[in-house]
Order: sequence, then C-alpha cells, then structure tokens
Amino acid sequence: MRTRIALFLILFVLFETSVLCQESVYSGLIIARVKYRGGGDWYNDPSAIPNLARFIREHTLTDIAEREARISLTDESLFSYPVLFLTGHGQWLLSDFEAERLRTYLLNGGFLYVDDDYGLDADFRKAMKKVFPERELNELPFSHGIYKIPFSFHNGLPKIHEHDDKPPRGFGLYDSRDRLVVFYTFETNISDGWADPQVHEDPTEKREAALRMGTNIILWALMH
Repeated sequence: MRTRIALFLILFVLFETSVLCQESVYSGLIIARVKYRGGGDWYNDPSAIPNLARFIREHTLTDIAEREARISLTDESLFSYPVLFLTGHGQWLLSDFEAERLRTYLLNGGFLYVDDDYGLDADFRKAMKKVFPERELNELPFSHGIYKIPFSFHNGLPKIHEHDDKPPRGFGLYDSRDRLVVFYTFETNISDGWADPQVHEDPTEKREAALRMGTNIILWALMH
C-alpha cells in the first residue's frame, strides 16, 4: 500500500506541472463539479466532494482540498482542474461548443467522472456521442485497475442505492492512446454514499465502500 501511495505522490508532483495545472502556487488538488444546462440538479449533495476529499487525505496523504470548484465547460478555468465530476437526476443539454471544449480538455490530460443519480443515463450517453462520435462506451472488466488501487473491489462497483434493483455497472471511454478519459457509474449512485450520513441514511458499510471506490476513481485519474 505505501509503495503504491509513494508512486502516486511522485506522479502527482509531475502532473502538477502539466498543461492542466497552470497556477504558479499550488495549494492542493481541487475537484471541479460541472455545472450544466437542461434542468438537471448538478448541484445535489453538496457535502459529497468535501467528504470524499477528507477521506482521501486521511487514507492516502494526498494533497487534496476539502472543497469543490463549480465550473461550466465554457469557463476559462476549465483546464486548471485535472478531474471533473458530474452528477444529477435529469436532463443535460450539451452545445456543440461545450462538446468541443470537453473533447479538448479530455484529449489534453483531463478526466471526467460521471455518476448517474438516477435519470441522467440517456442524456449522458447522447452527450458522449457528441463529444466522441468515433468512440464507444464499454463496460470495464472487474480486473481493471480502477477497482484495485488503492482499495480492492473484486466484484466491481459496490451497490450503494437500489434504483431499479439491477447490478452496478462501470463504463469507460478511452482516447486514441488507450487512456481512460471518462468513467461512468450506473445503477449504484456512488456519490450519494459520500454525502453526510443524515442525507440518505446509508449504513456505515455502504458509505465506507462508496468513499473507498471514490478514492480509487480520483487516484486512478491522477496516476494515469
């Protein structure tokens, strides 16, 4: 475990100087939540990212800020954030310009994590075809590294919320260099498990599993 964390920290320092991190003074990674049009509640569970960040700091010693940025895909600051998070229950409208901005961001080192909060699936898939019309979302095998580092999930994603009582599924989209640039979780609602305990009243073991899987996602994004 310590060897993996040490490797991550080395890679993280290198990433700090990349095209996505342009600030001269670095004060810790900030996860950016995507504000989008269409009426979907992109803002739900405001305690989710701070709680996940706190968990990551405590369990990996990673320099991550316990707050989130809130940005749209048209903001000038988009390229300052190596990891984007997007969730919601409803409609997501993506303009041609926003699609091109997201494509440019992802092809230049960025990473997008999307968590379906029940109702986002159809719009998400439509948006991805607009961003990458030449590529397909594919389900990741349980052997994928995102389910292994630093916490092991031998059976893939943990099931946090029932929704349609279907098994949780994780999908990925790769660039031409076989780098995972988009990770999408469906029928699990991982991020609800990051929220304060009283919000969804998830049992402790569910919240722990959600926070561990969230840690894997963020660290995978930064390490690769």
